[in-house]
Amino acid sequence: MNEKIKRLKEYIAAFDNIVLFGGAGVSTESGIPDFRSADGLYCQQYKYPPEYMLSHTCFMAHTEEFFAFYRDKMLPPPAVKPNAAHRYLAYLEEQGKLKAVITQNIDGLHQAAGSKNVIELHGSVWRNYCMRCGKYYETDLNKKGVPRCSCGGIIKPDVVLYEENLDNEVLEKAIDYISRADMLIIGGTSLVVYPAAGLVRYFNGDKLVIINKSTTCYDTSADLVIDSGIANVFESVWHDNG
Repeated sequence: MNEKIKRLKEYIAAFDNIVLFGGAGVSTESGIPDFRSADGLYCQQYKYPPEYMLSHTCFMAHTEEFFAFYRDKMLPPPAVKPNAAHRYLAYLEEQGKLKAVITQNIDGLHQAAGSKNVIELHGSVWRNYCMRCGKYYETDLNKKGVPRCSCGGIIKPDVVLYEENLDNEVLEKAIDYISRADMLIIGGTSLVVYPAAGLVRYFNGDKLVIINKSTTCYDTSADLVIDSGIANVFESVWHDNG
């Protein structure tokens, strides 16, 4: 492990065009559960499966049930704070080494840690818009019931639900950063959710690093694979003076 940390530290020192592609595992160490682990949403019991509860169909057909689930499971608790991974990535951006964070997460923790260039593939819980007039709200959806705009329209979270397409402009921006990167760090994602996971194939740079607790389909192609939590890894890299 120490040898891998040393190699990662050397890679980061050598490149100034680094991109991070991250998933739920980046935030689990802040206390936000993922979907597929033993304690994840897919392993918990609800009236409907999580895939349905977070689908466009459920949102349209069972709007009140959707918001009850969304408030209970998708909005980060107030006590949740950025972890060492979020903070270190913000530091690397400040140093001019990290050019973009491309995230599948919707929790806003990268921005809370200070990252400026965050590409949110699946949107953000901190943005909402009226489905009727299009007005945007940075509003608190913790209130009960279905949130309504002043025009009477339903306020929808600006997140990509199951059955919905990713924003083409956001996808193209992510592809541009990945295709031009010298070093790509994949962290906290099992790379099974498409089309987001398919973005990795656009990388043509020098070093591919994967930091994840479980194996991924790109492990055999990577220059370095670290099977550990990304917050612990970045904490070690950041504060290792060896």
